[in-house]
Amino acid sequence: MGETENKGREEVPAIRARELVKIYKLYDKPKDRIKEAFGFGRKKAHKLHYALNGVSLDIRKGETVGIIGTNGSGKSTILKIITGVLNPTSGEVHVEGRISALLELGAGFNMEYNGIENVYLNGTMMGFSEKEIHKKLPEILDFADIGDYVYQPVKTYSSGMFVRLAFAVAINIEPEILIVDEALSVGDVFFQAKCYHKFEEFKKMGKTIVFVSHDLSSISKYCDRVFLLNKGNLLGEGSPKAMIDAYKRVLVGQYEIPEQQGEGDLLGDEDLRAAAGKASGINPDVLEYGTKQAQIEEYYITDDRGVRTTAVIKGSQFAVHMRVRFTEHIPAPIFAFSFKNVIGTEITGTNSMIEKAYLDSGEPGQVMDITFTQRMSLQGGEYLISLGVTGYEGDTFEVYHRLYDAMNITVVSDKDTVGYYDMDSAVKVTAAE
Repeated sequence: MGETENKGREEVPAIRARELVKIYKLYDKPKDRIKEAFGFGRKKAHKLHYALNGVSLDIRKGETVGIIGTNGSGKSTILKIITGVLNPTSGEVHVEGRISALLELGAGFNMEYNGIENVYLNGTMMGFSEKEIHKKLPEILDFADIGDYVYQPVKTYSSGMFVRLAFAVAINIEPEILIVDEALSVGDVFFQAKCYHKFEEFKKMGKTIVFVSHDLSSISKYCDRVFLLNKGNLLGEGSPKAMIDAYKRVLVGQYEIPEQQGEGDLLGDEDLRAAAGKASGINPDVLEYGTKQAQIEEYYITDDRGVRTTAVIKGSQFAVHMRVRFTEHIPAPIFAFSFKNVIGTEITGTNSMIEKAYLDSGEPGQVMDITFTQRMSLQGGEYLISLGVTGYEGDTFEVYHRLYDAMNITVVSDKDTVGYYDMDSAVKVTAAE
């Protein structure tokens, strides 16, 4: 009997959510809210917005789970319901264990108090005694590493110091369940490294971790399982690779959930279809110039399955596409693309002349599709792609159409080496004779 009870207890999930619905009333004008509150008018002045629409999920103890989806998909809403910050319109959540939530860092700080006082204030709000906080204080201050500023009012802190202290308080209380919402990107690169190291410690200790992030590389590296949300609906759950692949198709397909979809239904692969048209990730403020004797009319990226995307898995094949229309005779057009990182450093690039791929002329009215296919060797992260059509007329170099930072691409990686790209080394270690 005792063994049966223990087994049942072990199988209780750390977090169980059932049929969660969160509805908000949206009003076109502030006065519509007042009119409806006082019963003026027969028509409803609001529209219903389903931030969550019948979402159910189980998260096992000791599991690291990611929640991904586009903006407005309900990711942060479900975390806030799990942590008790929000109440659902309907449905229920059961949590087994003490939660530490990295949602809105420093939300409970008093700006007039100094850093030390705010540590005690936040610790008390989390349910710790003064003695317990005092014991944790050296570890918290060491992690925050803001020096004597801890004795100054937090209103004098820079934004970086503020989030460092808030993160240090939240991460060092030894929770059983850690909830993280885009909080692992605070501070400078050294502090971020410290945060990720702490994150890995939590995993090794068998803590339950749930986190939301747009950093697909982190999702791929740390998560055991991933839930994919879209417009308040749960599309599916599975391995990081499978769900990231589905997410990429949601991004480019702008997939619409049917209004009458059954609650809790998981959509199959065939429902995650990619729509025709331009891929997302296009820069609306692209810098362009040129004579326009040839114009780049369309451009996008496809993955190794030929699906339009803005995210490519490191090590896989991908292609950069552009469609060019000629308005005049061009004797020897050159088609080019290049990659920059987010701070503007040119990383790599090529063109049709270097590749000896096209040496003919372009004629008025002619339309050409150009495809650059290669393997992704860049490290995980965000990059910007520039495109161009140029050429030589005699000894004169002409720019017909150039698009700077035309679109972004996310490289998803669970292994990053040193520098900008991966040499894909094969390592062999043998015992010396």
